[in-house]
Amino acid sequence: MAQQTSGNATPDLPPAMAEIKSQSVDEVLAEMNRMPLFMTTLDETDGEGGENMMLEALKAIAYEGTRYEIAENFRQQGNECAKAKQWADAKEFYDKAIAALKGPQSKPDPEADAKGGKVIEVELDEEEEAKKEKVVEEACYVNRALCNLEKSKLPTFDISLRTLFVPKGKSTEICPCNDTAATPEEANVQLPSPVSGHNYRSCINDCASTLRINPSNVKAYYRSGTACLALDKLPEAKDACEFGLKLDPSNAPLKALAEKIQKRTDYIAKVETDRIAREEKAASERATLDLALKARNVTVRSTGDEAPDLEDAKIQLSNPLDPSSPLSFPVLLLYPAHSQSDFIKAFNEHQTLPEHLDYIFPLPWDEENEYTVDGVEAYMETVAGGLIKVGKKMALHKVLGSGKVVVSDGLVRMSVVPKAKSAAWIEEFKKRRGTAG
Repeated sequence: MAQQTSGNATPDLPPAMAEIKSQSVDEVLAEMNRMPLFMTTLDETDGEGGENMMLEALKAIAYEGTRYEIAENFRQQGNECAKAKQWADAKEFYDKAIAALKGPQSKPDPEADAKGGKVIEVELDEEEEAKKEKVVEEACYVNRALCNLEKSKLPTFDISLRTLFVPKGKSTEICPCNDTAATPEEANVQLPSPVSGHNYRSCINDCASTLRINPSNVKAYYRSGTACLALDKLPEAKDACEFGLKLDPSNAPLKALAEKIQKRTDYIAKVETDRIAREEKAASERATLDLALKARNVTVRSTGDEAPDLEDAKIQLSNPLDPSSPLSFPVLLLYPAHSQSDFIKAFNEHQTLPEHLDYIFPLPWDEENEYTVDGVEAYMETVAGGLIKVGKKMALHKVLGSGKVVVSDGLVRMSVVPKAKSAAWIEEFKKRRGTAG
């Protein structure tokens, strides 16, 4: 029995596996996430408060080599992000690539011998190196322009950058960045309102940097034209399109962009034409109204006080361009004896006050039935500060054209009082005016 038991004994697990077996699933996943190959979120620690040495090693490798090699590595990683439409991350890599090209050439580590390594002096062909740097710089600027263009269309939230670098040697084939002309997908960009003006301007600046390096870069013209269109910089957008089409007359995306620019130009021209026509019509209507008021001897003035809210009511002619057509006025009926009022939006100049009182009376708050057409009198203040009685058979234009009253702030004001109380109200009015004087 002892031999049988011994023969069935399970061998001990290797230390690393035994350690994992003692951990929970969450702990294992957290440990894997610290390994660059398995990372799904950035974790720069070792789980015990120290640095993630594997991640730091990869970062250090990214900055080894000549300027061209460092920049090319970042460019490739930017292209990988751009293929996945991770525009913020891609832009970050292109930023690093451009910064690397502007930095000093890397030199061998003088302490390498002391650490047991060998320092290998490499002769660089500076002319060839400069050519390669220019190619990478051009690609990074035009690709970063694409990132800025695409970021302008995204909702305004931050997309976190994974600073884990893609290893060297990854494929760099990418439709929007490595092609020799703008893609059909770019041609169908739906242009949003320029709420992301900063990104559009950055796109234009990057395209300008691209064209300083290579004035024949068609993509730079396309992307610059697209950004200018979004900002309504139509002359600049048109120029960019025309330059691009001179280089590549058959470029379909540029042709489509040119059509969009022309449509937008035509639309803005129409809007401007309509605006001018509206302003000219409004000016003509104001002049016609002024002529009509002058012909009727009606005086209007603006007091400078806060104008009453008349909604859409206003002094107007039935035909705004015919000074002889009937005028109508907004009229405020005041009931000073009861601190109430009514508003008539359009009181025709040929109408009399009773024509309106007929449908206004009886008043819902008139419990004593004091307000009837025959039982009230109406008054208006004169220019001199007194009162003028509005006759019940007088059309409005006769009252307003008498030269004794003025229409203030586009509103005719009439005070309506019961006959039985009119004498007392007039005395009270005179006292107030006397006190004021």
